[in-house]
Amino acid sequence: MPNWISRLLGGGMNAPAESKAYGGQTLLSLSQLGAANWSSRGFVSLANQGYARNPVVYRCVRLIAETANRVPLVVSENGRRLDEHPLAQLLARPNGRQSGGELLEGVYAFLQTAGNAYLQAGIVEGEVRGLFSLRPDRMSVVAGADGWPVAYDYTAGGRTRRLRQDSEPVPGVLHMALFDPLDDHYGMAPLQAAATSLDIHNAAAEWNKALLDNAARPSGALVYSAAGQNLTEDQFERLKTELEQNFSGTANAGRPMLLEGGLDWKTIALSPRDMDFIEAKNAAARDIALAFGVPPMLLGIPGDNTYANLAEANRALWRHTLIPLVVRVAEELSGWLGPAFGGAVVTPDFEGVEALAEDRAQLWARVGSAEFLSDAEKRAMLGV
Repeated sequence: MPNWISRLLGGGMNAPAESKAYGGQTLLSLSQLGAANWSSRGFVSLANQGYARNPVVYRCVRLIAETANRVPLVVSENGRRLDEHPLAQLLARPNGRQSGGELLEGVYAFLQTAGNAYLQAGIVEGEVRGLFSLRPDRMSVVAGADGWPVAYDYTAGGRTRRLRQDSEPVPGVLHMALFDPLDDHYGMAPLQAAATSLDIHNAAAEWNKALLDNAARPSGALVYSAAGQNLTEDQFERLKTELEQNFSGTANAGRPMLLEGGLDWKTIALSPRDMDFIEAKNAAARDIALAFGVPPMLLGIPGDNTYANLAEANRALWRHTLIPLVVRVAEELSGWLGPAFGGAVVTPDFEGVEALAEDRAQLWARVGSAEFLSDAEKRAMLGV
């Protein structure tokens, strides 16, 4: 008879031991799609995953840097071009290890991959005697009390050197940065904007490689159908080891499988929807090219016919990407080095660019037909 103590405890003191039994063999598995894994957004990680491993990024960076480097930078004073000017000689041979073209190629490439490019002035006895390119990942801004950079710390070989900006006749470091709306000092690279598409493109390539390593066949399931029996732990491990060693990889492609009683192999086929990774890879490649400002046609990406011909795509590359980049770098160099060389101006010379020959011919025709302009005014408008 229950007493007040048993009622207080819910009658659990006299309850029998709980037991559960189920004779079925049903296995229920619930799963959901996990979060995507994205690579790090730091410069070193993006350079390794993008420039070093992705052919689309590599070609975009090389195409922009090498093509922009074909535009010569000339020095002028009062509108007159001076080929023998000390600044022109410095730009042609900035230091003992690099030519001017090699230095500028690095500047263009760093702007595309890091969003920042740094040049150090070699100042000897109050004169600029050399220019040196510095790796962006080794540089850090030292901000003053007003928030503006007063120096830069350069770390290499475990040592940090401070490069001050109050040196004469020019600041010690020229920092060129692409616009970043969320950072006061550092720029944002096109490679950073293309990071998501870069991960998709790399993942598609890795998936395709894994499929090829498995003899271009999807995986399958080995089903044990003996009623009421399960494999022992030793049998499961032995079977798993034999499958991995003898029936996976390209070397074992097409090898027949001998199955014992109760075992059956079920192939898991890929649906056409699962094969859309090829189109996803091409779409990611187009997004990468878009971030760099390179027409996909110039990269050989299939399925892109935005431009009527290759020549028009090449002109679009110059108009929208290369000319603004070269003009900006020339203006940065002119504003930085001009005061040390009597106010000389550095300007790009686009006259020898074949892709712009048609545009230049149209400009010459329009200016030449302007009868209300004198010959001197026409020459000034054409930069002659």
